[in-house]
Amino acid sequence: MLTPIPLLIVPLAIFNILAFLTPGLDWRTSLTVVEMLSGAKWDISLAEAFIAFSLVVLFFEVLKSTRITSRSIIDHMLSMLLFAVALAEFLLVPQAGNSVFALLLCIMLFDVVAGFSISVRVAQRDFAIEPRDHT
Repeated sequence: MLTPIPLLIVPLAIFNILAFLTPGLDWRTSLTVVEMLSGAKWDISLAEAFIAFSLVVLFFEVLKSTRITSRSIIDHMLSMLLFAVALAEFLLVPQAGNSVFALLLCIMLFDVVAGFSISVRVAQRDFAIEPRDHT
């Protein structure tokens, strides 16, 4: 059973934990280097890994939005509230004023827009209008 709590609260919490508990954190820090078959070396930074993780969480959030239940409205409202809180943090908190947080904010905006759009689309399929019988 899926909870109506927005899953994107997890990447937001992880960002805040890293940003506030490790002052001076450099998001460009290399986590690993993967040698490709072509011989090229792919350097994966902390920022790239974090954004990739956030996109995986977004995938599951979008899957949640395809279910139409009474909880889905609460989930959409909480996703919008989470986006508003993150936007305020982006604008007001110095530790959040970077590209990593801006991309997380874009992911949250996509979640809000996709959630409402998918819900409306699914609801339209469930709603059928039958012609009135005038006999």
